Amino acid sequence: MSLLVVGLSHRSAPVSVLERAALSADAQTKLLQDTVAAEPATEAAVLATCNRIELYADVDKFHAGVAELSTLLAQHSGVGLEELTPYLYVHYEDRAVHHLFSVACGLDSMVVGEGQILGQIKDSLARAQELHTAGRLLNDLFQQALRVGKRAHSETGIDRAGQSLVTFGLEQLAAGGDVREWATGRKALIIGAGSMSSLAAATLARAGAGEIVVANRTFERAERLALLLEEQYGPRPTGGDGTAVTARAVRMDAVPDELTRADVVVSCTGATGLVLTADAVAYAVEGRTGRPAEIAGSARTSAQPKVPQPAGGVGNDDNCPLDLAAVQPGFSVMGEAAVAGMDAATLEQHAAWAAGGTLDRRDRRTPETDAELIAALATTAATIGRVPERRKPEPVAVIPRPAPSLFLLDLAMPRDIDAAVHRLAGVRLVDIESLAEASADAPMAADVDQVRRIVSDEVAAFGAAQRAAHITPTVVALRTMAADVVAGEIARLDGRLPDLDERQRGEIRQAVHRVVDKLLHAPTVRVKQLAAEPGGAGYADALRTLFDLDPETVAAVSRAVDSTEEKDRPA
Repeated sequence: MSLLVVGLSHRSAPVSVLERAALSADAQTKLLQDTVAAEPATEAAVLATCNRIELYADVDKFHAGVAELSTLLAQHSGVGLEELTPYLYVHYEDRAVHHLFSVACGLDSMVVGEGQILGQIKDSLARAQELHTAGRLLNDLFQQALRVGKRAHSETGIDRAGQSLVTFGLEQLAAGGDVREWATGRKALIIGAGSMSSLAAATLARAGAGEIVVANRTFERAERLALLLEEQYGPRPTGGDGTAVTARAVRMDAVPDELTRADVVVSCTGATGLVLTADAVAYAVEGRTGRPAEIAGSARTSAQPKVPQPAGGVGNDDNCPLDLAAVQPGFSVMGEAAVAGMDAATLEQHAAWAAGGTLDRRDRRTPETDAELIAALATTAATIGRVPERRKPEPVAVIPRPAPSLFLLDLAMPRDIDAAVHRLAGVRLVDIESLAEASADAPMAADVDQVRRIVSDEVAAFGAAQRAAHITPTVVALRTMAADVVAGEIARLDGRLPDLDERQRGEIRQAVHRVVDKLLHAPTVRVKQLAAEPGGAGYADALRTLFDLDPETVAAVSRAVDSTEEKDRPA
């Protein structure tokens, strides 16, 4: 059997794919159960975080294992296999061990060096143990990964290379400024009461937030977190202004009202849909300022729509074939500049969209003339194979983006907050996607190289231990067989020499045992040494073949060892 991992992360897939592939707790349970029920796998564990989904398994066939694990990931994530496959990575045997150890040390995190991943690995192992999908290999692997991660953090300065995703997100909200200065005295709304939300609440409390409101679908969990915050941070002054942190819990239906009061919102729930829509945030901004929310960088007036309207017909953002978020300020989304480069089919689609469009006009043309122009462009493109020359968009007045008054941090996957909020003036939204972009420019600490050396050493040690453990049942079976041969020969000797006294029989037994032990000592010690080296797994097979050992006897010894280790393993 061999270790195999199939997965995707922020390094291999865009956030939009990770968001759609996110697994709920129930989906993770079903995935584990279906994996061990599949033919190639005997053990399974899932590591699912906000920026990675990985399935670990002990398989007996590499290609069949890759195909089966990929198919199961696609089925349970809801993303089609054909679409998911380009973003999947595969690690096998020592490379799989190296990958998990690197993950445990924070080397593969969005924020290098962050320590939250250790808790997520621990939770992953606990789930697999509870469902009885983790056997000896995955138990050993994940427990060793936890030890390697702790060693990296204790022996190096990797903590200086990074921080938690929460801290990094708050730094982005503060635009690179001091988080304590930025957070002091602010009112914070925390949506969710899980580990990430709790960390965000505690971080804001330590930074000097004046009030923290916790909202959760299970009100009792929100109450527990609020009480904990009061106990830890309420009684004594925090922050530079000497104010104390107050905390309270609210139900989810109170979130719209709390939005109008909050300065900072952190959301991290397990919801599959949006928790905060663009409309909800726009109304909150209007409630705070008394003025309708505007689209940043545009010349909209308060009489025009504040945010994109929901999908429902031709003419809204969802039906437009353009990526409106990527359109430069000043473009007419219905004019030549917007459609330059489209193929004929897309131009026709855009023409149909424009004909029913309801977006505001920023130039002198009407939607009807724009639709006619785009239809003509489509005909021309079909005839000559290209779009006519792009014209420079007409300049329009651009309103400078005002300083934000509402800060939103979305740490959920899939996202809790509508990405369209990015376009609202007076609002700063930081989500997983923007964190991924910001982290690409983060400096690497010198300690990273030291952690990489630790990982390499630990991978070699783990592989040697696993290979040595693999041959142990064969060595035990060999010695058991030798003991049985000695016992049989002593019994036969007793029948032939009945006059021997007990002392003589004892001397003979000891002599025979010593001969057998001396004959077996060098080969068994040497075979364990050789088995610990890369490619040493074949020595166990050679030993079984040379001494004609019963495979079932070896398997029985292995099961007995696993049973003993399971009994001795801490809960």
